[in-house]
Amino acid sequence: MKLLYAPASPFSAKVVMAAHYLDIDINLEPVDTVAPAEALLAANPLGKIPTLITDDGETLYDSRTIMHFLDSMAEEKRLYPRKPEKRAAVERMEALCDGICDAVVLVVYEKRYRTPETWHQPWVDRQWDKIRRGLDYLDENPPIFKKKLNAGHFALGGLLGYLMLRFPGEWEEHRVRLTRWPSAFEEAFPAYRTLKPHV
Repeated sequence: MKLLYAPASPFSAKVVMAAHYLDIDINLEPVDTVAPAEALLAANPLGKIPTLITDDGETLYDSRTIMHFLDSMAEEKRLYPRKPEKRAAVERMEALCDGICDAVVLVVYEKRYRTPETWHQPWVDRQWDKIRRGLDYLDENPPIFKKKLNAGHFALGGLLGYLMLRFPGEWEEHRVRLTRWPSAFEEAFPAYRTLKPHV
């Protein structure tokens, strides 16, 4: 299988970490989403990453869709619990982390692609409000580590890795538990050191 991805993307990192955890071999192919190559557009009309191309040539996109597909392939480990209430909690954690990532990426794009004349601060402030509320919730309710990791752990690892990459010193504030969480995650999943979002 082949994953079209970007090393800095939190959504890509989540999928790459999950595949590593599940011992699923995936070839990683970096792509440029600013000027998408034909390969990416052919696989995903939205030109977004990550996009997975299976051995059968089927294409899957949206990181959560890919995560569920990987989970269905796993032989021993699982990304989502089988019990409905536990599965719902993991999926809620993943959805929250992905939603915060969406807001963070929008702030990054506002800085990257808009000129100072078209910068819209109220819109940026609204995104930061979402980010702060989400991070406050996560600081109070971080996913704990038991014997097994799950999709929520990888989603939070991708989110915090991206924040450390793009906004170091701007998100930690009073969030002591959340600031310490990446180190604890790396103890549970040593590959985080190299697989978290990076340039």
